[in-house]
Amino acid sequence: MNNWFGRFQMWLQRVMAGRYGGDQLNWLLLVLYLILWAAGMFSGFVLFPILAWLLLFFILFRMFSRNRTKRWAENQKFLTVWNRLKGFFTSKAAQLKDRDHRYFTCPHCKNKLRVPRGKGKIQITCPVCRTQFVKKT
Repeated sequence: MNNWFGRFQMWLQRVMAGRYGGDQLNWLLLVLYLILWAAGMFSGFVLFPILAWLLLFFILFRMFSRNRTKRWAENQKFLTVWNRLKGFFTSKAAQLKDRDHRYFTCPHCKNKLRVPRGKGKIQITCPVCRTQFVKKT
Protein backbone atom coordinates (compact mmCIF):
# COMPACT_ATOMS: atom_id res chain seq x y z
CA MET A 1 0.00 0.00 0.00
CA ASN A 2 2.79 2.42 0.88
CA ASN A 3 4.58 1.69 -2.40
CA TRP A 4 1.41 2.52 -4.36
CA PHE A 5 1.02 5.82 -2.52
CA GLY A 6 4.65 6.73 -3.21
CA ARG A 7 4.23 6.03 -6.93
CA PHE A 8 1.02 8.07 -7.00
CA GLN A 9 2.81 10.97 -5.29
CA MET A 10 5.62 10.88 -7.85
CA TRP A 11 3.11 10.76 -10.72
CA LEU A 12 1.21 13.73 -9.29
CA GLN A 13 4.43 15.72 -8.94
CA ARG A 14 5.28 15.05 -12.58
CA VAL A 15 1.78 16.08 -13.72
CA MET A 16 1.83 19.32 -11.71
CA ALA A 17 5.37 20.33 -12.68
CA GLY A 18 5.23 23.82 -14.19
CA ARG A 19 1.55 24.21 -13.31
CA TYR A 20 0.07 26.87 -11.06
CA GLY A 21 -1.65 24.65 -8.48
CA GLY A 22 -3.97 25.87 -5.74
CA ASP A 23 -4.21 29.20 -3.97
CA GLN A 24 -6.60 31.19 -1.76
CA LEU A 25 -8.84 32.17 -4.67
CA ASN A 26 -9.24 28.51 -5.64
CA TRP A 27 -10.24 27.69 -2.07
CA LEU A 28 -12.97 30.35 -2.14
CA LEU A 29 -14.16 29.11 -5.53
CA LEU A 30 -14.24 25.56 -4.19
CA VAL A 31 -16.42 26.64 -1.26
CA LEU A 32 -18.73 28.46 -3.69
CA TYR A 33 -18.84 25.31 -5.83
CA LEU A 34 -19.90 23.22 -2.84
CA ILE A 35 -22.58 25.75 -1.88
CA LEU A 36 -23.96 25.84 -5.43
CA TRP A 37 -23.85 22.06 -5.68
CA ALA A 38 -25.71 21.63 -2.35
CA ALA A 39 -28.24 24.32 -3.32
CA GLY A 40 -28.88 22.49 -6.59
CA MET A 41 -29.29 19.15 -4.85
CA PHE A 42 -31.77 20.42 -2.27
CA SER A 43 -33.70 22.94 -4.35
CA GLY A 44 -33.96 21.05 -7.61
CA PHE A 45 -33.27 24.30 -9.49
CA VAL A 46 -31.42 23.38 -12.70
CA LEU A 47 -29.26 26.50 -12.89
CA PHE A 48 -27.35 25.78 -9.65
CA PRO A 49 -25.70 22.52 -10.80
CA ILE A 50 -24.81 24.09 -14.15
CA LEU A 51 -23.13 27.03 -12.42
CA ALA A 52 -21.41 24.61 -10.02
CA TRP A 53 -19.96 22.58 -12.92
CA LEU A 54 -18.77 25.74 -14.68
CA LEU A 55 -17.12 26.86 -11.47
CA LEU A 56 -15.43 23.48 -11.06
CA PHE A 57 -14.05 23.67 -14.61
CA PHE A 58 -12.74 27.17 -13.87
CA ILE A 59 -11.05 25.90 -10.69
CA LEU A 60 -9.39 23.07 -12.62
CA PHE A 61 -8.36 25.48 -15.38
CA ARG A 62 -6.64 27.73 -12.83
CA MET A 63 -4.92 24.79 -11.11
CA PHE A 64 -3.54 23.23 -14.30
CA SER A 65 -2.66 26.53 -15.97
CA ARG A 66 0.94 27.05 -17.03
CA ASN A 67 0.51 30.85 -17.05
CA ARG A 68 1.66 31.21 -13.46
CA THR A 69 2.14 34.99 -13.52
CA LYS A 70 -1.42 35.65 -14.61
CA ARG A 71 -2.87 33.26 -11.99
CA TRP A 72 -0.66 34.88 -9.34
CA ALA A 73 -1.90 38.35 -10.35
CA GLU A 74 -5.52 37.13 -10.13
CA ASN A 75 -4.88 35.80 -6.64
CA GLN A 76 -3.22 39.06 -5.57
CA LYS A 77 -6.25 41.08 -6.71
CA PHE A 78 -8.51 38.70 -4.81
CA LEU A 79 -6.35 38.95 -1.67
CA THR A 80 -6.46 42.75 -1.82
CA VAL A 81 -10.26 42.73 -1.81
CA TRP A 82 -10.44 39.86 0.71
CA ASN A 83 -8.10 41.56 3.18
CA ARG A 84 -10.03 44.82 2.91
CA LEU A 85 -13.32 43.01 3.64
CA LYS A 86 -11.76 40.97 6.42
CA GLY A 87 -10.30 44.10 8.03
CA PHE A 88 -13.64 45.90 7.82
CA PHE A 89 -15.53 43.11 9.58
CA THR A 90 -12.75 42.57 12.13
CA SER A 91 -12.74 46.25 13.08
CA LYS A 92 -16.55 46.33 13.30
CA ALA A 93 -16.51 43.27 15.58
CA ALA A 94 -13.87 44.91 17.79
CA GLN A 95 -15.95 48.08 17.99
CA LEU A 96 -19.04 46.12 19.04
CA LYS A 97 -17.09 44.40 21.83
CA ASP A 98 -15.61 47.68 23.13
CA ARG A 99 -18.17 48.96 25.65
CA ASP A 100 -15.92 51.68 27.10
CA HIS A 101 -15.48 53.78 23.95
CA ARG A 102 -17.48 55.36 21.12
CA TYR A 103 -16.16 55.53 17.58
CA PHE A 104 -16.56 58.56 15.34
CA THR A 105 -15.33 59.46 11.86
CA CYS A 106 -13.57 62.75 11.29
CA PRO A 107 -15.73 64.86 8.93
CA HIS A 108 -12.63 66.21 7.16
CA CYS A 109 -10.18 63.33 6.67
CA LYS A 110 -12.50 60.35 7.42
CA ASN A 111 -10.10 59.01 10.07
CA LYS A 112 -11.67 56.76 12.75
CA LEU A 113 -11.49 58.24 16.23
CA ARG A 114 -12.05 56.46 19.54
CA VAL A 115 -13.29 58.52 22.50
CA PRO A 116 -14.36 57.49 26.01
CA ARG A 117 -18.06 56.71 26.43
CA GLY A 118 -20.27 58.60 28.90
CA LYS A 119 -18.51 62.00 28.94
CA GLY A 120 -21.49 63.96 27.57
CA LYS A 121 -20.93 66.51 24.78
CA ILE A 122 -17.24 66.88 24.14
CA GLN A 123 -15.09 68.62 21.59
CA ILE A 124 -13.07 66.07 19.63
CA THR A 125 -9.84 67.03 17.85
CA CYS A 126 -8.69 64.77 15.04
CA PRO A 127 -5.00 63.91 15.58
CA VAL A 128 -4.39 63.67 11.84
CA CYS A 129 -5.87 66.88 10.41
CA ARG A 130 -6.55 68.84 13.64
CA THR A 131 -10.22 69.34 12.74
CA GLN A 132 -12.40 69.98 15.81
CA PHE A 133 -16.01 68.86 16.10
CA VAL A 134 -18.50 68.34 18.93
CA LYS A 135 -20.19 64.99 19.57
CA LYS A 136 -22.17 63.42 22.39
CA THR A 137 -20.52 60.37 23.93
